[in-house]
Amino acid sequence: MQIHEVEHIAQRAAVAAQDKKATDVIVMNVHSLTPMADFFVICSANSRPQVEAVSKAVRDELHEHGITCKGVEGMDEGRWVLLDFGDVVVHVFRPEDREFYHIERLWGDADVYTVGESTT
Repeated sequence: MQIHEVEHIAQRAAVAAQDKKATDVIVMNVHSLTPMADFFVICSANSRPQVEAVSKAVRDELHEHGITCKGVEGMDEGRWVLLDFGDVVVHVFRPEDREFYHIERLWGDADVYTVGESTT
């Protein structure tokens, strides 16, 4: 899959999260930093039910477009859910966990964009 196609998937995930009222939604282009994924989508949700709703909305949105979720971690705790779509990894955090783990800092060399902003 071409990088601009993967970016489009990441943006769809970000919009789906934002539509469920996730906050501080960003897309990180980590393509040149790790073989793990090309893009991370990171967002915050204020409660366990919202974490679950945002995660479900992202999965449903991408599933509608033929993108299968390869794995889900953290749904039982509802504090940090990781959705693995292969080239795109979505992180849905409770705000305190996002602040604690600060993924944005760990991948500080990545280009960071807001919803709708093009990375390529």
